[in-house]
Amino acid sequence: MEKRVSRHYAVFCPICGRRSQDDGLTLSCSRDHGPALLRSDYLVKEFAPKADSEGLFRYRDWLPVTRTFPTRARTVVFQSEELSAQLGLPNLWIAFNGYWPERGASIETATFKELEAYAVLGRLPSDPPVLVVASAGNTAAAFAAVCSRYRRPCLLIVPRRGLAKMRFRMPLDPAVKLVVLDGADYSDAIALAESVAALPGFQAEGGVRNIGRRDGLATVLYASVEAMGQMPDHYVQAVGSGAGAIAVHEAATRLLGTGAYGRDLPRLMLCQNAAFAPLADSWKSGTRELATFSADASRAVTQQVFADELTNRFPPYAVHSGVFDVLTESSGDMLTVEQAAAEYERDVFSKVESVDIEPASAVALAGLRNAVLDERIPKEACVLLNITGGGRARLAQDHQLYDAEAALVVDLREESAQSLVPRIAGLFPDRAR
Repeated sequence: MEKRVSRHYAVFCPICGRRSQDDGLTLSCSRDHGPALLRSDYLVKEFAPKADSEGLFRYRDWLPVTRTFPTRARTVVFQSEELSAQLGLPNLWIAFNGYWPERGASIETATFKELEAYAVLGRLPSDPPVLVVASAGNTAAAFAAVCSRYRRPCLLIVPRRGLAKMRFRMPLDPAVKLVVLDGADYSDAIALAESVAALPGFQAEGGVRNIGRRDGLATVLYASVEAMGQMPDHYVQAVGSGAGAIAVHEAATRLLGTGAYGRDLPRLMLCQNAAFAPLADSWKSGTRELATFSADASRAVTQQVFADELTNRFPPYAVHSGVFDVLTESSGDMLTVEQAAAEYERDVFSKVESVDIEPASAVALAGLRNAVLDERIPKEACVLLNITGGGRARLAQDHQLYDAEAALVVDLREESAQSLVPRIAGLFPDRAR
């Protein structure tokens, strides 16, 4: 049963400073200036986790929500003696997001995307439009599971490769519709979703622009600081859009504002596939300009990379308060990882901890090892490694899973995206008008 809470925050623009009451849907500032990522400003300024909650709503004072849901979904934080020894990092902490019963990890879609799904739903108005979500797979799975559980109308658009991640402990509710794209990549899904979301009765989930999404992901750092008792010196994560890294940076700023966690921001160490690294390429250029790839070249590469969930062609790099800014403010860096190294680290983690991890998590672990070997991270540093997903195979062992059934399968090599918009909108006849 969901629980209503008072609106305890305002939304503000980091460019012009405009503050406004949130309607649960706003994604950008209404004033005439360049794009920026809106931020949330909470009435409560102290870090005060709620003892009556064990999931992410333990941090509800710093979540932009007007309702909470009963869930155990949260980040589990621990130290691994063997991984610390292998990496030569005695103060290494693991933030594990996924399904791992022995550790108390109960995210049933196996990635930290479930944290953002709960926060986004908690932010929505009481009678929301159809939420439109584009995804490489993990985000769609998280929103499908949570929206299905609470019967919120949701449209999910994923490329064919993402369908493998759409398996659940119960069949999806009819309120959730899945569209699968052949001959397409994640960026194609994003473009099509934006066209559908522009119709009356539909609303773009918004990705990194949604303060609910970022603040839900920020709970990774809150859980970690609560367990560690301090701010990490370095934060390591694999990134596609960089939303999770931006969220952690914003969370760190909020925590430093309490005066209880020192004065230094964690240095962001962000990792991508070596074969497709628009964020890393952009950062190494030394400018705010995003490196570009042709659509055809990108589709060819993203079909072959190890972690396809990291293949966003248009990440929020240049936007105000985006990846360029958080890397600059944190004195951070971008790392790239070869497939063989990521495969090796996936097997290492499985052997050491007896649980599987997602490809993106293996990329992060490989990036961390490279950074230690290159002496970019000092041996004595307090390091937080975000395992953004894990336990998918373990979940399939423990529970019967149901494959999601697509409401519509289309091939973008045969049909134009524009011609598909009315067909997709027609999946929600009571909303399309």
